[in-house]
Amino acid sequence: MRNKNLFSKAALLLAMILLLAACGGNESGNNADDGESTDGEGEPEFLQMLTGGTSGTYYPLGGEMATNISDATGIETSAVSSNASADNVIALQEGEAELAFVQTDVVANAVEGVNAFDGNPVDNVLAVGSLYPETIQIVTTADSGIATVEDLAGKTVSVGAPGSGTYINAEQILEVHGMTMDDIDAQNLDFSESTGGIQDGNIDAAFITAGTPTGAVEGLSATIDVSIIPIAQEKVDEMIQQYPYYAADTIEAGTYGLEEEVTTVAVLAMLAVAEDVPEDTVYELTKAIYENASSMAHAKAEFIKLESALDGVGIDVHPGAQKYFNEEGVSAE
Repeated sequence: MRNKNLFSKAALLLAMILLLAACGGNESGNNADDGESTDGEGEPEFLQMLTGGTSGTYYPLGGEMATNISDATGIETSAVSSNASADNVIALQEGEAELAFVQTDVVANAVEGVNAFDGNPVDNVLAVGSLYPETIQIVTTADSGIATVEDLAGKTVSVGAPGSGTYINAEQILEVHGMTMDDIDAQNLDFSESTGGIQDGNIDAAFITAGTPTGAVEGLSATIDVSIIPIAQEKVDEMIQQYPYYAADTIEAGTYGLEEEVTTVAVLAMLAVAEDVPEDTVYELTKAIYENASSMAHAKAEFIKLESALDGVGIDVHPGAQKYFNEEGVSAE
C-alpha cells in the first residue's frame, strides 16, 4: 500500500511539472508572435515616414511632423527622403514603411489601379488626412523664350523623378494641351537636379509639383531670373472637369521674384498610412499632427488644419484617424 501511495504522489508531481512547462512554453510562444518591435499593448516602437527629395517640401515638413509625433506619442518616428508619391505608395503596400507623404491624385490612382498602377491596385493603404495644396510649377528662365505649355514642344524638359506624382501631372497637363511625352525630350530628374539642369543650361524647363515657395526653385531664383509658365484658364477648367482632384491655383507675384501672378493648378498633399498600423497608434499620431501644426516653422504648416483635413481625400480613412476626426466634428465636404 505504501509503495502504491508513493507511486501516486510521484505521478501527481510529474503531471504538475509537465503542466507548468507547457504553460511556460505557451507564454513564450505568445510573446514571439507579438513581435519584438511592439510594447505590451501592441503599439510599435518605431515609425518610418517616407517623404520626398531633400530639396522639396515633403522632406523638411515631414521632419517637423515626425518630431511632433515622437514627442507626443513616445514612438520614435523618422522622416526619410524618397522618390515621393508613387514610390511611397508602393513602399507602404510592401510593408517597407508605416507612413508616407503622397499626392491625393496618385494614391487615388493606386487604389483604383490606373495610370502608374495599371493592373496593380493597392488595397492596404489608407488615409490619415490632407495637408496642403501642391502647386504644379512649370519652371524655366526668363530669357528661355518659353511662354506657354505649347512652347515646350521639342524642348528638353524634366518631368519628375521616376515614380513621382509630378510625372503624372506633367503627362496630364500635356494631354489637355494636345501633347504627349513624345513631343518633348523628357528627363526624369528630381527637383534639385531639375533646377541645377536649368541653371547649367542642360534642360530648358521642369515640372515641379510642390508647395510654394519650393526650396529648389528659390535657390534657382537667387542665381538667375526665373519664369513660371502659366496654364490658361480654359485649360485649368478642362483639367478640373477631367480630373476632379485638381484645383485652380495661383502663384503670387513676388514669389521667386515674379512680377505678375501666374495661373496654374494644384493637387493636395496628404499623409497615408499602412492599413496594419494599430488604430490607437494612428489616432495618437493624427492628433499629434493636427494639434501641433501651429508650432511648426515650415511655411506650409499654416495649411494643416482640422477643418480641411478630409478635403480631397479620395480613399478610405484609417479607423484611428477617423475616430479622431469624429471626436473633433470633422467631416468630408
